[in-house]
Amino acid sequence: MHTDDPARFRLSVVAEALRLFSEQGYEATTVDEIAQAAGISRRTFFRQFRAKEDVVFADHEILFARASDFLAGERGDPWDSVCDAALLVFDGFSHWRDMARRRYTVVQGVPALRDREIVTVFAYERLFVEHLRRELPDAPDLQVVQFAAAVTATHNYLLRRMVRDGAMTTNDELRDALAGIRKLFGARATDADEVVIAVFPRGTAPRRVADLLQRRLNRDGVDSEPSGT
Repeated sequence: MHTDDPARFRLSVVAEALRLFSEQGYEATTVDEIAQAAGISRRTFFRQFRAKEDVVFADHEILFARASDFLAGERGDPWDSVCDAALLVFDGFSHWRDMARRRYTVVQGVPALRDREIVTVFAYERLFVEHLRRELPDAPDLQVVQFAAAVTATHNYLLRRMVRDGAMTTNDELRDALAGIRKLFGARATDADEVVIAVFPRGTAPRRVADLLQRRLNRDGVDSEPSGT
C-alpha cells in the first residue's frame, strides 16, 4: 500500500476497521483481520496504531493535530481563530461523513469506546482554552472557559445531528451559530465586569440560545457587538 500520505493511509485502515466492526462487532474483530482487510501486515498496523481502540479514533487525532497546528500559526483575533479551528474540524468530519456515522454506531455499543470519545471531545475544548489563555493573558478566565465550552458544544451538537440523525448539516450552519457565540461571549472579553452566565434546558438548539441571549443583552443595554469593529 502506498504510504506517502500518512493521514490518507491511516484513514484507509480506519475505514476497513470500522467496516469490520460494523459487520462483525468490535470485540469479535481481531487486529489480524483489520490488517488483512487493509492490505497491510500486523507489524505495520502496530507502527501506526498502539491498539485496536486507537484505530477507531484516528480521524479525531488527525483533525486535532490540524486544529492545533492551525492555532499555533494564527496571529489574528484569538476568538475568531478558535471559531475557525472548530470549522476546520467540522469540515474534516463532513468530508469523512460516512466514516463518522459508522464510528458513531460502533462507539455507542462499546462502553470503553464511549468513555474514550468523551475524553477526545474535551481535548478540543482544552486546546481552545489554552490558545485563548496564551493569546489573551488578561482576559477573564471564566470568559475564556465559557467561550471555549460554547464553541465546542455547538460544534458537537451539529456534528451529532449529522452523524446520528443523518441531517445534512453544513459548514455555513455552524459558521452562523459560531458567529452568534462570538458576539455574545467574545465581545469585550478583556473587561472583567462583562461575563455572561446563562442556563438553558438540555437540548436547546444553539441558534435559540444565541437569539435569547442576544435579546436579553440588548434589553439590558449591553453592547453585544465585538470590540474593535
